[in-house]
Amino acid sequence: MKRMWSNLFAIAIIVIGLVLVLSNIGVIDWNYSEIWHYLYPVFIVLLGLKALIDFLRGDGGFWFGIFCLLFGGLLVLDRFEILTFEFSDVFKLWPLLIIFMGVSLLRFGKKGKKHKAAVNIEWNDRKNKKEYKKYQNYAVGDHRFDSEGWTVEPTQVKNAVGEYYVDFTKAFIPNEEIPFHLKGWAGEVRIILPDNLEFRLEALIKAGEINVFGETSEGINRRTYYETPGYADAIRKLDIYIDYKAGQIRVDRI
Repeated sequence: MKRMWSNLFAIAIIVIGLVLVLSNIGVIDWNYSEIWHYLYPVFIVLLGLKALIDFLRGDGGFWFGIFCLLFGGLLVLDRFEILTFEFSDVFKLWPLLIIFMGVSLLRFGKKGKKHKAAVNIEWNDRKNKKEYKKYQNYAVGDHRFDSEGWTVEPTQVKNAVGEYYVDFTKAFIPNEEIPFHLKGWAGEVRIILPDNLEFRLEALIKAGEINVFGETSEGINRRTYYETPGYADAIRKLDIYIDYKAGQIRVDRI
């Protein structure tokens, strides 16, 4: 059974590649944007199948797989005009979190090991490791860092479903290197940076869109890295790390 699913996954990838090749050489009269509009929901479904296969092999990924299957499946149904479901409607799936928590509370058989809900994100900078003054975990909710004069501190926040809005133009930023890490399952992140601030940014998303200064990357397993020219020599600077399973990440500079 496992081999069958692996073969189906491999065949699907091959077929997608062939379709793209045929389109590029003019055999199929489809433009790339039209093809991608139909293909990326299929990629999300395949990602969910792969996660479930990994789960059957004892490598975790069950709930992520279920989410991708449902999310991708709804997008596929939308593409065939069976129902209406846009990418931005991902927030409507937040009740899945309640289901997840309910199932997690069920106990069957022998008592198993307890697993902590917190997930640590470590920035790979050994020269200047910081202790997180703000370390918070949330289930569902929106979080805003936009009050006038708010102080930027080493921060790590994990959110299952929700939005982040961070406006560094209104913040007081001390003269030091400050890590600012955001992690979530599904949602939207919006960050505004001042033009005179040195920083490095790493943004990762399993399925969705990353927009940094107007440059957009959309699809599966997207990653964007950006470092300002004066970052290495600056005293006051930010290390921004964003990691989301599904959703949208947007970073602007003013």
